[in-house]
Amino acid sequence: MPLPAIGTLIAAILCGGTVPGEAQSTLPSSPRAGSSTADARTAAVADSLSLPTRSARKESEVPSIPPSAKVRVGKANASARIEPDRASWLNAIQQYPYADGALYQVYAAPGRVTDIALQTGEELVGSGPVAAGDTVRWIIGDTTSGVAANKQVHILVKPTRADLMTNLVINTDRRTYHLELRATPATYMAAISWSYPQDMLIALKASKAEAERIAPVATGIDPATLNFRYRIEGDKAVWRPVRAFDDGRQAYVEFPDGIATSDMPPIFVLGADGNAELVNYRVQGRYMVVDRLFTAAELRLGGRKRAQMIRIVRDEPRRGGRS
Repeated sequence: MPLPAIGTLIAAILCGGTVPGEAQSTLPSSPRAGSSTADARTAAVADSLSLPTRSARKESEVPSIPPSAKVRVGKANASARIEPDRASWLNAIQQYPYADGALYQVYAAPGRVTDIALQTGEELVGSGPVAAGDTVRWIIGDTTSGVAANKQVHILVKPTRADLMTNLVINTDRRTYHLELRATPATYMAAISWSYPQDMLIALKASKAEAERIAPVATGIDPATLNFRYRIEGDKAVWRPVRAFDDGRQAYVEFPDGIATSDMPPIFVLGADGNAELVNYRVQGRYMVVDRLFTAAELRLGGRKRAQMIRIVRDEPRRGGRS
């Protein structure tokens, strides 16, 4: 059949008409039946000409997700969800423990505002720091409370209907929050906030280090027994000790605040003959703890030409005083 004839044939079938040369027949009165007949004829002609049908094209355009992937994603999200806990309420505030990647559940209701409070001092960052999946049926805004170091960011959310669900992402200069918002007819959470276990651990370690830095004397030592009668002489080095003292068994040399352990010079005890002897000592914070008493000692740092030296001398008690 010539090509023009094929074109006429296809056009006639797609329009629901008759094929030239065939007997004229009345089209079915039902539009649904006529549509089915036309689709059948279209499929038959497309099949004979190796053309993809309309339904085949639609199916090929829809991406398919393997069933196993659906299961894995569902399980991951389910295990990441954190629900309100009775033990974590502070009055009407639900305080969640922060964990990276957790999905925090927030329940809201129409006509009620839920306050999502961030950490004090935390700031929103980026061009779109607060993003929601549904910004049409959820009303979302932000505000602040406090000033200066006490400034706190609050994200306010309110649903317009009781059958809504969406997610919310908040980006700050410290972390990212992932929340799932669920609207109910009446039950709502007035406010949520977080505790930060990692920050608390860091603060605890810093506090412990500071306590060790400012309290080098062993537990049980009576401050009344400490002897501070020591003179510090010599160069004006940046590491020049602040003071020296002993507890009757050990001597302590206190260095300036902020000095690094690597910047501390070794200590040499001077004998009766004037010879210097390196002794056992340890560094605790900014204190050097010497395991014996001495009458005089020297701290030395640097080479011969640019050496710095500081001498620590124990003052002898006056007649009748404590030895």
